[in-house]
Amino acid sequence: MEASGARRLGPNEAEAVRTGVLIVGAGQAGLAAAHALQDAGVEYVVHERHPRIGDSWRKRFDSLVLFTPRELDALPGLPMEGDPRGYPSKDEMGDYLERYAAHFDLPVVTGDGVARLGRDGDRFVARTERGRRIVAECVVVATGTFQEPRIPGFAERLSERVQQLDAKRYRNPSTITGRSVIVVGDGATGRQIALELSQAGKDVTLATGRLRRYVPQRVLGRDFTWWGVSIGLVTADKSSLAGRLVRAMDATPGLHLRLSALRRAGVALAGRCAGADGDRLLLEDGTSRRCDAVVWTLGYRDDTSWLDIPGATTIDGFVEERGIAPIPGLFHVGREWQSARASGLVCGVHRDARRIAERVRRLLGGSGLHDASS
Repeated sequence: MEASGARRLGPNEAEAVRTGVLIVGAGQAGLAAAHALQDAGVEYVVHERHPRIGDSWRKRFDSLVLFTPRELDALPGLPMEGDPRGYPSKDEMGDYLERYAAHFDLPVVTGDGVARLGRDGDRFVARTERGRRIVAECVVVATGTFQEPRIPGFAERLSERVQQLDAKRYRNPSTITGRSVIVVGDGATGRQIALELSQAGKDVTLATGRLRRYVPQRVLGRDFTWWGVSIGLVTADKSSLAGRLVRAMDATPGLHLRLSALRRAGVALAGRCAGADGDRLLLEDGTSRRCDAVVWTLGYRDDTSWLDIPGATTIDGFVEERGIAPIPGLFHVGREWQSARASGLVCGVHRDARRIAERVRRLLGGSGLHDASS
């Protein structure tokens, strides 16, 4: 798909395309940024590595359902179809994003992600997976929070007989060939997978970590997150008292995922993993557990391999504060706690996108790169 927001400088696809802004990624963050830039009258193009918009959702495990209702899962200008108080599946979310891009005619190039991004003077130069060269005044990184699964180094000490999966490769219980499974990491994803495997008849152990708080999905008939948005807690600035309180509480909706509920559902609980030896995982308390399979659900880290700009990344990931990188013209949207709890949620990503779009508009105000139709 050729994007309407870019100007080709030569007759061949391999020659450079020049644009005001390059958006990397077409998930909810990238589309929110695109919509905000479109409203600001700024020329841009979006590049997405997946074949279809929304595939980043579709490729997650089969039973995934969002913990926020449809009324909170829409981007500006297009409500989600279906019961507004119901909860969409991951495929429904993916289809919505695809529909959103089509509805607003957002210039997204699919199946051609950014393989490398560097600098040439004061401009950014990108090379895509298909060999396209893009020259941009600004770049918005919107690659999402689910990039590279975290796998501990000691995983390589497990026997080849032990099946190892991460949350991106796990699809459903049939993915697991053995009977005895250890799920390592007890965030919401790990707990959901452990519960699903137990209900499917697997012998499941959940290796836990830090204390986590789970709250009712609904309070007084309304969704927990709806209350958080309505009274301003979810959108409170991270530096405010309310924002700091929300971050410290770190509450997740879903009482069925509390450890006591998982234990009643047949999930065995263990402490933190500290190592591996053959077909056993070693725990911090000195005990060990044998397993046929391990599912690693320890969260994700940034994939920075494509960003070849000194100062833009560290060993810990992207460098940014409130979506602003230390490199002039380089921005981020969709980061966890970018400005508030809502930053990493569909219901709040557009707020950060608007702020970044306004910064970009001001930065490009005198460059002549605004869309001629604006």
